[in-house]
Amino acid sequence: MSIRVLIADDHHVVRRGLLFFLKTQKEIEIVGEATNGKEAVELVEQLKPDVVLMDLVMPEMDGIEATKRIKEKHPDIHILILTSFSDQDHVIPAIQAGATGYQLKDIEPDELVKAIKAVYNGDSQLHPKVTTHVMTHLLKGDKKETNLLDELTKREREVLAEIAKGKSNKEIASSLVITEKTVKTHVSNILSKLELADRTQAALYAVKHGIE
Repeated sequence: MSIRVLIADDHHVVRRGLLFFLKTQKEIEIVGEATNGKEAVELVEQLKPDVVLMDLVMPEMDGIEATKRIKEKHPDIHILILTSFSDQDHVIPAIQAGATGYQLKDIEPDELVKAIKAVYNGDSQLHPKVTTHVMTHLLKGDKKETNLLDELTKREREVLAEIAKGKSNKEIASSLVITEKTVKTHVSNILSKLELADRTQAALYAVKHGIE
């Protein structure tokens, strides 16, 4: 069974080159070509490809928005970004939009075939330059969380530890020998400082960060 591929790129020469090469691959069948993101979204509806080779910078609708729309309606369709851009401003939004892989256009043809097969099997295929950006982004997220924890006072940390144990405001007040009103104030401050919506999130956050 062959992998059904849709090519989305606004450059005619690039599309022709990809089409010409990929047609020589037995396991790959090119089912269509799109000249912009909007067309890619429409063709996905008609052709139901397995993998979309998606350029990022295109007229009418860029590859990031197209990826997002395709993944919202068809989570099982895999998208492999194929672009000239390896900077963080392109990489992170593309991955967040749902792309399974991200490769640069200077990729060796045989490596591209491997990437298409890997993406089809659900494996993430990221160019080394791209991997660095993704890791940095993830580390920044962890760092931000740690910095938020530093904003809590000693007492707020104690209250957070009690929340993690599933205690009510009344029980926390009794345990820490403070009034219930004071507990409510602390809980409100904790949620605000940690950018959390409710006590459940606070409890999960405490467990994740080893606050006991």
